[in-house]
Amino acid sequence: MELPSLPDIQSAHRRISPYIHRTPVLTSHLLDSIAGCKLYFKCENFQKVGAFKFRGATNAVLSLTDEQKKAGVVTHSSGNHAAALALAAGMNGIRAFIVMPENAPSVKKDAVAGYGALITFCKPTLQAREETCRKIMETEGATLVHPYDNFNVICGQGTASLELLEEINDPDVVIAPVGGGGLLSGTSTCVKGINSKTVVIGAEPLNANDAWKSFTTGTLTPSVNPLTIADGLLTSLSELTFSIIRKNADDIFTVSEESIAGAMKLVWERMKIIIEPSSATVFAAVMENRQFFRGKRVGLIISGGNVDLKKLPF
Repeated sequence: MELPSLPDIQSAHRRISPYIHRTPVLTSHLLDSIAGCKLYFKCENFQKVGAFKFRGATNAVLSLTDEQKKAGVVTHSSGNHAAALALAAGMNGIRAFIVMPENAPSVKKDAVAGYGALITFCKPTLQAREETCRKIMETEGATLVHPYDNFNVICGQGTASLELLEEINDPDVVIAPVGGGGLLSGTSTCVKGINSKTVVIGAEPLNANDAWKSFTTGTLTPSVNPLTIADGLLTSLSELTFSIIRKNADDIFTVSEESIAGAMKLVWERMKIIIEPSSATVFAAVMENRQFFRGKRVGLIISGGNVDLKKLPF
């Protein structure tokens, strides 16, 4: 199993730079004072499609062969990766077949449709997603671009932390959300490749804590019917992302639903930016572990800002 390296992420950044937004790194004196540390928010909520997923999807699309581009791409996703792949494929004249669970947030369904993808809905189980994808691959010849179990996707996701570390030198800690593990895999690979002393932490809902279980036991442990407001973090680690995270991440912190909602509300109110619950896990992790973070310089990957405004948790 080939694991990504810092040079792979640097190559991905050169490849995708003409297509992506270089998102801002924002700070807040008020939130620093509340948290007791210096916070640097890498705001991927300002990325195209409103999430970091556009980085990985774009790198994967640009890495296809000419023959693969003709047949198109297919994926299964609850939203952000679906929209990202739909846009990345559309920008390059490639068909995108998207398999979505029936219960995906309406804001994410609408976005995917708006980017011109061919959507197939399925039951909200991993088995249903994978079977539907497999049928499309057989009938259309499309290439699967998995949301996180994909080398090129992981390299693309790592470019967010590459930009972060170009702006802030040697933070003490970098923290990223973890669901399927693509973002944390790319983040940890990049950060440790630049400075092995920088601590890398994953933030995960307590109600969907398969990554924490896997990390602490050393055995890949998929989640079973997780229920959390962080709808982007419902998936479980793959063998690839688990291997990378075990190698490069230092710890995984779990956070309560109340902390996620509270952190999200605080960022909305004080920073005047829209973040989704999955993004709020990183700030929630800081707030729940203030003693650990006290006095440190902390980079937080704000993964996205796609929120169903009819279902706000506050």
